This record gives sequence, C-alpha cells and structure tokens, in this order.
Amino acid sequence: MKLTRLVNYLDQELNLAAFHDDHSNNGLQVEGGAEVKKALFAVDGCLAVFEHAAACNADFIFVHHGISWGAEPRRLTGITAGRLRPLFAHNISLYAAHLPLDANPCFGNNAELAKLVGLTEAEPCCLYDGIQIGFSGTPERLETADELSRRLETALGCRMRFCGQPERRVRRVAIVSGGGGLDALEDAAATGCDTLVTGELTHVMYHPALELGVNVIALGHYATETVGPKALMARVEKEFGIETVFAEFPTAL
Repeated sequence: MKLTRLVNYLDQELNLAAFHDDHSNNGLQVEGGAEVKKALFAVDGCLAVFEHAAACNADFIFVHHGISWGAEPRRLTGITAGRLRPLFAHNISLYAAHLPLDANPCFGNNAELAKLVGLTEAEPCCLYDGIQIGFSGTPERLETADELSRRLETALGCRMRFCGQPERRVRRVAIVSGGGGLDALEDAAATGCDTLVTGELTHVMYHPALELGVNVIALGHYATETVGPKALMARVEKEFGIETVFAEFPTAL
C-alpha cells in the first residue's frame, strides 16, 4: 500500500490536529519508501527497534515515543545519527504518536487499560497539555486493590509496584499510562477515585498517595504503553491487510 495512504489514515484516526501542544512531533518523522508492505509496531523509537525492523524486512515503523521532540534533534550527530542510519539505509519510514495514542478512546493506551480493569462508563480524566489523556470509572467486579493489581500484573506480564492499602475494596479507578506522576495522583483524588492505575510510582508520589487515601498500582511505564500500539497494530492489519509485527524491547521500568 502507499505510504501516504497509511500516514493519512493514522493522522485522522489519531486526531493529531487536536494535540498541537504535545512535546512530541507526532506523525511521520522519517520518510522512507513510497510503498509499505510490512509494518512494525513498538513502544520506543530506539536503535534496537530500528535494527530489528531492518532485520525482519519491515519498511514502516510505528512507535509511541518517537525521536523528534520540540526543537530536537538540532544536529544529526551522535545517537541521532546512529538511529537514522538503519532507517535510511533500508528505506524505512518512522511514525510516532505520543499523547494522541494515550488519549484515543477506541484503541489508546488508557482505553485498552480501562478494558483490562473492566471499567464501566469510563470518563476522560487527567488534564495534560490541555488534553484529558486518562480515563476513570467504576470497575465491573468488586475486588481488593491487591486482587486488581495481581490480575493486571498477570495480564501485562510485568512486575507491579504498589502503594496504599492492599485489602481495601476498589470502587473507582483512574487510569493514566506511563509517567502520570503527581498530577495524575492529585487528579484521581479530586475526582473521587480510590485507586490510580499508572506506569510509574515515584518517590514524590509516596506520601501524597497515603495522605490522599489513593492506592497506586504502578505496572511499569513500558508495560502500560504496549497495549495501545498492539491495539492499533491489529486495527491497521484488519483495515489494510498488510503484514504487521510487534517488537518487544522491554525496559522493566
């Protein structure tokens, strides 16, 4: 299929125009060949992913974390040059979507996590760069924070970190993938959530979480942001019939 057709489809489905304040330069970041026969999906735009794409003959890469942020890179040297070499050498295109993938209500990271949690009537939450990127709602099943965290840990195949009261029943959950941080925690408390499902549990979140009475289930930045690319990958394969593959390069963080 034509690269331009795939790019236009992604631009529209991800609603890139609504995320003009995102620090990521979302969309096509590196232009390769005019045709796409095999698309590789991953979380991070890094040398390991790019070399893997070249080795498996992919000519299009979609990542959540791209290689162009704000005014950077200013110079095509160092690790930037190293990353670009396999892309240009093998005529591979690179497409990135940061906040647009977090916030997408159909196949985004937080929408997919909401499905795993089992939220009913999920509502947007957590304002970030002018856009609500997370979701909150009531879980379908009544379970303790420990039961929920273990279930999610198994579903994502990750190592969970927890702060709070493990035996407390979970009644309302906020979900913010990746590094939602203190902002996500405070937003969860302000909207009446007793539990925050996120990627990272940082030092500065520990005491506020206890004082606000919000359990924090941290499943890893990487793990919580695999679900969106995988869901979009399935969508692209079904829509266009091209070969797709997901590249696992976990950071355990």
